[in-house]
Amino acid sequence: MYNRKQVKLSAKESLKGNLGLAIGVLLVLSLIIVASSYIPFGSLILTGVLSVGLAIVMLGIVRGTAVEFKDLFGGFNNFGTTCIAGILVSVFTFLWSLLFVIPGIVKSYSYAMTSYILADHPEMTAQEAIDASRKMMDGHKMDLFVLQLSFFWWYLLCGITFGIAFLYVGPYVSAATAKFYDTIKGDTVVIDNSETDTIA
Repeated sequence: MYNRKQVKLSAKESLKGNLGLAIGVLLVLSLIIVASSYIPFGSLILTGVLSVGLAIVMLGIVRGTAVEFKDLFGGFNNFGTTCIAGILVSVFTFLWSLLFVIPGIVKSYSYAMTSYILADHPEMTAQEAIDASRKMMDGHKMDLFVLQLSFFWWYLLCGITFGIAFLYVGPYVSAATAKFYDTIKGDTVVIDNSETDTIA
């Protein structure tokens, strides 16, 4: 059963002893994304791949399993699928946004668990992971929105400290999102019209 306060508390606890790793991973990921933006379609190609790598790291942290810095690049082990997933999510979100901003925002929440699903289920195709995320987030989109909104004062602190506070806030938000996924992943997800699977 999802409980926002419990998710945040668990995320905060999981960072004890792992904060340095989380900070390093987020800093390197940010640098790579910024650098890739100077290459045509670079960030579009790498965002999905690195998002899966971040999911692998953060899921390891919140689950208390062994995880290393190199796991940030775990998405490259399944490059085709993770790259396509990132591109499809961007394209789908953009197309929905053409209908007005709100539909695009809503759909971005529908696709929000795609990277975590691929981190747990690399055998899935990009479309299967997106469909699974849509099914998983059915009834939970507002939960994730409120969870993110609950960090408002933390984001304000980042602004006041000229970004310095992000060294803690970034890992905290990332851990909370990973814990959110772990909390709701027991939902049954539809992979295609003839088959169902349970994210366990």
